[in-house]
Amino acid sequence: MGVNIEAIQKELKAAKLDGWLFCDFRGRDPIALRILQLPEGMRTRRWFYFVPAKGSPKKLVHKIETQALAGVPGDTLYYSAQLELRGNLKKMLGRAKKAAMQYSPKNEIPYVAMVDAGTIELVKSTGVKVKSSADLVQKFEACWSKEQLEGHLATGRAIDKIVPGAFALAARSVREKKALTEYDVKQWILDRFAEEGITTEEGPDVAVNRNASDPHYAPTRESAAPIKEGDLLLLDVWGKQKIAGSVYYDITWVGYLGAEVPEKYAKIFKIVREARDAAVALIQKSVKAGKPLQGWQVDQAARRVIEKAGYGKYFFHRTGHNIGQTVHGNGVNMDGLETHDARHLIPGTCNSVEPGIYLPDFGIRSEVDVYIDENEARVTGAIQNEILPLLA
Repeated sequence: MGVNIEAIQKELKAAKLDGWLFCDFRGRDPIALRILQLPEGMRTRRWFYFVPAKGSPKKLVHKIETQALAGVPGDTLYYSAQLELRGNLKKMLGRAKKAAMQYSPKNEIPYVAMVDAGTIELVKSTGVKVKSSADLVQKFEACWSKEQLEGHLATGRAIDKIVPGAFALAARSVREKKALTEYDVKQWILDRFAEEGITTEEGPDVAVNRNASDPHYAPTRESAAPIKEGDLLLLDVWGKQKIAGSVYYDITWVGYLGAEVPEKYAKIFKIVREARDAAVALIQKSVKAGKPLQGWQVDQAARRVIEKAGYGKYFFHRTGHNIGQTVHGNGVNMDGLETHDARHLIPGTCNSVEPGIYLPDFGIRSEVDVYIDENEARVTGAIQNEILPLLA
């Protein structure tokens, strides 16, 4: 299909930028490779590709790798010596005053900070002001097609059946006094994934009690804890279809291996649920009103609830992340803690909303996915409103 130059130029004009400068050295910028849809090839030297807001793109490649950018349109400049590179880079940029690059001031959004400081200095030496491409990247990396949304929803329907099945397995094993570990449940989920045509890069996370206080806990055969009566069980499950271009569905649910959920667990879940719902409500209200909303503002809405309840120090990760072909995509994150994500939520994107409270002896998180279209935002799957009493 190839890179869509017209679409890039449309976004550059809207952002009042003179162009977008892509560059790479030995695959350091996978974003550039994906957006430009470059085929496999020999690229051991630096290359630059400039898409101006108006006019034809230009390439700058090494003389011994003349075909490095053969897959994209534009006139080609060549270099071998450093002075030649610098001179032709300046010539390539022409009269441009402001150009976007995969750069983030003070590394505030590290997910797009792919270009090294020295290259930024080199470009600035030509008289061009370097601006972050973060919003542009989101437009071309994070927006879903209709087919991707449909695939996400289909995966969600499958996972929304698998998760209750995993809880039922745990409950049945406890009732029948059969040995079962976190790792066993993980493998059971992966077997169901195989049956449903679902794949995942890693995971799922299956954690009991204090293990659930580690947001990225990953049980192994050797380290997995047994699942017993009276345990709190957290399942963080994500997957996508085994189809090229498919996108992830990502949720977290919590169950209790008993007939009645203890108050200490129910209390914390209620706070987490209210934080989750506050974030979702802000997204929905803003999208419906056509009001711009930034990622850090969503994080703030959830974090205020948890801080007001006195558990702020136990919520030590962002409220949510962009979801795409990788489970942690390159769109805006719901983050005002780890970073200050000032990118706007835009139509065609999907994000997790997953606040959590992680105490020394147990952790609780509740996660849903929120998809945004032109006029509304919606949760794309089942929503947990209380801890499941698995032996009731």
